[in-house]
Amino acid sequence: MEQRRSKQLFDRAQQLIPGGVNSPVRAFRAVGRQPFFVERAQGPWLFDADGNRYLDYVCSWGPGILGHAHPRVVEAVQRACGGGLSFGAPTAGEVELAERISACVPDVEMVRLVSSGTEAVMSAVRVARGFTGREKIIKFSGNYHGHSDGLLVKAGSGLMTQSVPDSAGVPAGYAACTLTAVYNDTESVRRLMEENAGQVAAVVVEPVAANMGVVPPKPGFLAFLRQITRQTGALLIFDEVITGFRLALGGASEYTGVHADLYTFGKIVGGGMPLAAYGGRRDVMACVAPLGAVYQAGTLSGNPVAVTAGIETLKTLMEDTGIYERIDRRAGRLAEAFRRRGLTVNRAGSLLSAFFTPGWGEQEGSVTNYEEACQCDREAFSAYFNRMLERGIYVAPSQFEAMFVSDAHEDELIERTCEAIGESVL
Repeated sequence: MEQRRSKQLFDRAQQLIPGGVNSPVRAFRAVGRQPFFVERAQGPWLFDADGNRYLDYVCSWGPGILGHAHPRVVEAVQRACGGGLSFGAPTAGEVELAERISACVPDVEMVRLVSSGTEAVMSAVRVARGFTGREKIIKFSGNYHGHSDGLLVKAGSGLMTQSVPDSAGVPAGYAACTLTAVYNDTESVRRLMEENAGQVAAVVVEPVAANMGVVPPKPGFLAFLRQITRQTGALLIFDEVITGFRLALGGASEYTGVHADLYTFGKIVGGGMPLAAYGGRRDVMACVAPLGAVYQAGTLSGNPVAVTAGIETLKTLMEDTGIYERIDRRAGRLAEAFRRRGLTVNRAGSLLSAFFTPGWGEQEGSVTNYEEACQCDREAFSAYFNRMLERGIYVAPSQFEAMFVSDAHEDELIERTCEAIGESVL
């Protein structure tokens, strides 16, 4: 597969951009090759700078639930661009998008639009602290909540090990307020709550983890988080930057039956444009300025072009809820293909991950936390990735990212992918 133009672009990029990319995983270092540079996309396909075509299961890391360049979304965005790109003033579109978010997720009684998932989670945590008057939060090892200082923290060697920053440049003081529990382990949460009684403002969790590979919650885990936060006066925050409007139209609360106090959304809510949101209970969100004392602002928050993309995407999902059945069924077909090759597969709706941990069993959910995910064979994954790419199929260039299915991945393409899986997993 010729990638001469992509190589030239990467060589140029490395002179001015750290690592040659504007987000680390794009560098393809985990799979031992240089990245290809995308020129355009349509439906389920990516086209690179050398004219190669790839069947895309990254979907821009989730927002492409309808496929790339969906005509309805593109036409609406083009109209919006004709009216101006940014105003720094309210628009009717912001109101409509807020109404649609609340209609899909009734727990979101008030919502604030922002520009990225990182900003949404950072803001939700600030609101939780302002509302409760407490400083500490509990997160889970392997859950990614963006790159704000207070959330770039890992657990260390054990539950009681002092949290340390997971990135240079993060003051230790930020880490001290972030407690790290084990995903799917209720006892680890209980112990942290007991040892920090009256100090925890919120528990923030990916209701279905998707940044250590896809790891669904064990039965009862989210319900436990709901119960213990209510008992201790902490808030429960669902980070749905990935799962929002993908697991179901109502996101994780509809999919799992568990309801949070605050939610964060990204990816799909902006139709692939730089837009995100946080929201939840009215009494909690009333803390946000100008109603309350928790300050958050942004010149590009509620950008009219991004809002338009979000509105049209949600409109399409609300009008054709059969999309969820189709993408769920197709993801299930891919999961079967991986299992036939002896891999462990975790799946939640149209999100799935095949873990290169042969012999762990054939049931979904057998990888249950970050420690187990880290035991996979990364070299085997790298070889699989490269064999798939040579067949024109693009999956995430990391064992710890999800595989996304869109409505543009029609059945014939799914079957073609299953055949490639059979040939690429050795």
